[in-house]
Amino acid sequence: MGVAGIMKKHASLVCLGALLSLFGVKKVLCQAPSYGERGSDLGIQVFQEVVRSKPLENVVLSPHGVASVLGMLLPGAHGETRRQIIKGLRYKKNGPYKMLKRLHKTLTSKSNQDTVLIANGIFSQKGFPMEKSFMSTNKANFQCESRSLDFSNPHTAADEINKWVNNMTKGHIPSLLQADMLDPAMTRLVAVNSIYFKGLWKSCFKPENTKMRPFNAADGSVYKVPMMSQLSLFNIGIAITPEGSKYKVIELPYHGDNVTMIIVMPSEEDTPLSNITPHISTATVQTWPKLMHMRKIRLLIPKFTADAEVDLEAPLSSLGISDIFSQDKADFSHISTEPLHVSKALQKAKIIVNEDGTQAAAATATILLARSSPPWVTVDRPFLFLIRHKPTGTILFMGQINQP
Repeated sequence: MGVAGIMKKHASLVCLGALLSLFGVKKVLCQAPSYGERGSDLGIQVFQEVVRSKPLENVVLSPHGVASVLGMLLPGAHGETRRQIIKGLRYKKNGPYKMLKRLHKTLTSKSNQDTVLIANGIFSQKGFPMEKSFMSTNKANFQCESRSLDFSNPHTAADEINKWVNNMTKGHIPSLLQADMLDPAMTRLVAVNSIYFKGLWKSCFKPENTKMRPFNAADGSVYKVPMMSQLSLFNIGIAITPEGSKYKVIELPYHGDNVTMIIVMPSEEDTPLSNITPHISTATVQTWPKLMHMRKIRLLIPKFTADAEVDLEAPLSSLGISDIFSQDKADFSHISTEPLHVSKALQKAKIIVNEDGTQAAAATATILLARSSPPWVTVDRPFLFLIRHKPTGTILFMGQINQP
């Protein structure tokens, strides 16, 4: 095929998000949704789409990571393609970049005390001409790193990108993409977002209190798992979905108080987690503090590690962001005059929760009765976790744990 023939075909734009939560998360209620919440809501909807097809599996996702990688593509999108991304993220049409720059700065601020590292990279084919405004917008607002690679050697290119991801996630995501995801003739650009979070619990769990206890998995099996335990003051409450399902919400703050893990678990043993998950949004999360109270309880939660890879094409398409994947409809004319479309969008995420802290969290718990002796709250069946940056409302990580 000649050069003209290749130019007529759409080159592919590989869009990837690498995410990881490691240890541990503070408090603010917003009236109008912040830009962190707008992006997180789309990511939560992606999560809901994924768990609908995987009701019995562990799922880990970074809602903010989904929004970030779309935010990187946004300056290059035009026409209907741009409209779909703007609508999905609920951003203002004139360009959200000033707000996104502020959000990025706030999330990665040292004032969090807990570590939040967000890295963005654009890897382009050597010699591929890109619009300067696309690159400058991403550098200014996302501190985006740019690097040229030779995709005609997909193995070497994949190794370079994976090395970058491995470094940015402190070794927790050693490999993001396979060489066969990169078309040696057609790949022009790979956009990568990586999030690493490490937070120490404000009130740590003592290792000597960790015991093997039963956990009732989603498939009906009962497993013995290491269950961490501590007697302490926790913010807990009970909420109800519009359909009447009650669920507990428990907040575990990280030591910097800017990030918290929220654990969400159905109150009744016979209520499936799937009754609760569709109800979650950043607006729902905003209502929880009003329902929660500080209580002295004996909290038992599993010590666990979970990782997952999520293909984002189907969930994003079902949420109305579909043109980016279409050779005929994608319009990235603000990146390059050569027609581009997204050939692959995926995210890998990982969470480690132990006695010292966590890398992603969501919790829901409620205590209705006051007792003279502290009640036990045991997270011994499927639950959701969210790791939330309180000042901005951003959901850094979210997960469904069916079997620790």
